[in-house]
Amino acid sequence: MAEQAIATPMTRRDLLGAGAGLFVFFGADLEAQEPVRLPGRQSGPSDFNAYLKIGADGRVTCLGGKVELGQGAMTELAMALAEELAVALDTVDVVLGDTDLCPFDMGTFGSMCTPLLVPAVRRAGAEAKAVLLAMTAERLNVPAGQLRAEAGIISESSHPSNAVTYGQLVEGKRIERRLANVPVKTGAFQVMGSSPRRRDGPDKVTGSARYAGDILLPGLLHAAILRPPAHGASLKSADTSEAEKIPGVRVVREGSLVAVLHERPDVARAAREKVRAEFDNPPAGPDDRTIFDHFLKIAPEPRVVAHSGDLAEGERLAAAVVEQTYLNSYVAHAPMETHSATAQVEDGKVTVWASSQAPFQVKNAVASALGVTAEKVRVISRYVGGGFGGKTEADQGVEAARLARLTGKPVQVVYSREEEFFYDRFRPAAVMKIRAGLANGKIVLWDGQVYGAGEREADPFYEIPHRRIASVGGWQGGNPPGMHPFSVGAWRAPSVNSNTFARESHIDLLAAKAAMDPLAFRLNNLANGRIRRVLETAAREFGWTPAGTPSGRGFGMACGVYSNACNATIAEVAVNRATGAIQVKRVLMALDEGMVVNPDGMRQQAEGSVMMGLGYSLGEEIRFRNGEVLSNNFDSYRIPRFSWLPKIQIVLLDNPDTPALGGGEPPIISMGAALANAVFDAVGARVLQLPMTPERVKAALAQS
Repeated sequence: MAEQAIATPMTRRDLLGAGAGLFVFFGADLEAQEPVRLPGRQSGPSDFNAYLKIGADGRVTCLGGKVELGQGAMTELAMALAEELAVALDTVDVVLGDTDLCPFDMGTFGSMCTPLLVPAVRRAGAEAKAVLLAMTAERLNVPAGQLRAEAGIISESSHPSNAVTYGQLVEGKRIERRLANVPVKTGAFQVMGSSPRRRDGPDKVTGSARYAGDILLPGLLHAAILRPPAHGASLKSADTSEAEKIPGVRVVREGSLVAVLHERPDVARAAREKVRAEFDNPPAGPDDRTIFDHFLKIAPEPRVVAHSGDLAEGERLAAAVVEQTYLNSYVAHAPMETHSATAQVEDGKVTVWASSQAPFQVKNAVASALGVTAEKVRVISRYVGGGFGGKTEADQGVEAARLARLTGKPVQVVYSREEEFFYDRFRPAAVMKIRAGLANGKIVLWDGQVYGAGEREADPFYEIPHRRIASVGGWQGGNPPGMHPFSVGAWRAPSVNSNTFARESHIDLLAAKAAMDPLAFRLNNLANGRIRRVLETAAREFGWTPAGTPSGRGFGMACGVYSNACNATIAEVAVNRATGAIQVKRVLMALDEGMVVNPDGMRQQAEGSVMMGLGYSLGEEIRFRNGEVLSNNFDSYRIPRFSWLPKIQIVLLDNPDTPALGGGEPPIISMGAALANAVFDAVGARVLQLPMTPERVKAALAQS
């Protein structure tokens, strides 16, 4: 089935061989197809046959450049194709993340699989079905309007026995037809909107799922690579003589790359420890406590990214002004599968099995590193054991490919947990400063500055006549020199978690200043109908009753927007005043994700986001000093435990008139603020930095 299709090697010749099945062509050669720019940052082929194959046996293969990270992509894409092509879901196989077989894709990030790839697959399926109907009309000499397609069979409506299967129709043929402007279905869905069993579930439950580190080729060597002790350190010398004495060990040096290889990974790692290396010390820099002052010290004047009205007029109108600074620490991706890759160079062709969210990006990086054309590189992404934005880069794929070429053997590189933390591109630490003014329960002034996080969703969606948002630096680059002591990058809803925490915490401060219930205050300042709807739904389902804060109940709410999806979260917590420990008892989340393709899949994404949100809110934090990463394993980096699991209720709002939206990131954005507001409501202490560790809670209590 689909999971077998992911794990079984397939060549372009297998896929395009004459007589192998139906492809829907539009006069373009698949080898030279021109990409078409899709909305946002993605691009894909203009040739719709790139997304599907119908075999002579009637089975269908769905092709996509996205990868399966555990988000359910292969299930959702199979559903979309089965719906439009009118075939049974269990006859659809899925091949993802293979750069020789699948259409180009920028990568699996930004919750873009559902809003971009699902529509492309649906259009391909609709067009293919229309072509099949036209072919059947000619074959059966029946007008196309009198034909019906169902379960891979096209039959005459008034004479069902007069029929042909898709497999019979295309066997031995290569069809090149084009039908322009074929519409997709707008309702009466048979597959979409249901909740089938996850395609990847059986493989993962039984342990048969294969990842990049499970690829074992004849003659494979495992690589252990010499790493610096800190970011900014440079290699002065490396004595490998003791390592070379170990039987079967090979030492490879190329520039700054020093690797010890053996057919057993444990021997390779032990031999690496025999290497006597000297490094130049990195220059002194900030640590996890001084990083926020460092940002403010080196930052240039913030760049204005949004502005309306006049701040001076807002100041004049305000009866009260509330000013506060919010902080969040660096956060690691910490996937259960570390960065892994297996590479082989054979007959001038480089094949890399990579744990990557962006296989085409890895393809280009490997080609550049080896000095070969991209056509000589094939990257295959098997199942990927978590990414969260941290596997859009795949340096280990380049390392494995370089070593495979240098040794003439297949090479596997699997990061240790310490390497995973050291080379992670962390969610950036950030400083968010907000100054806001009130008049008669209305926000009349908002002056916000963001340092480090980036400006996404820093501009409040509340109705504020006089506002200005400014930003310095971010996860995408453009940072002042020396701002971050190591690489930073995308972490599940980049920028938005930080800015939602600051905005929604400040909204609660304003509500308290106005002596208003937090829900009533938000609604009093909101015109956006979709956000109002998720807030009102969440409050109703939670059983919210109006009260000023702090009420002692431990209730907190927050709302947010990410990629047009709307989220409202309400949490209930208990706080131990003596220890500062926070127990999250209940989380209710209402989501407007537009038309939902797979409701259970969406709920699973949201439930996972709740748990991961507990991590960045309560425990996850990178400790560092002078470029040395001190949080380098799960004994020093606190991810959520099973014992943290609260009661979770996910409410999906029905909104079929809005296109389907991604669910990987929108559910997580409001967790930090909802929990911070709940802590304030419980004990009257405002924690201004994430994560809200027991120490920070106790410090806030001491100041309250």
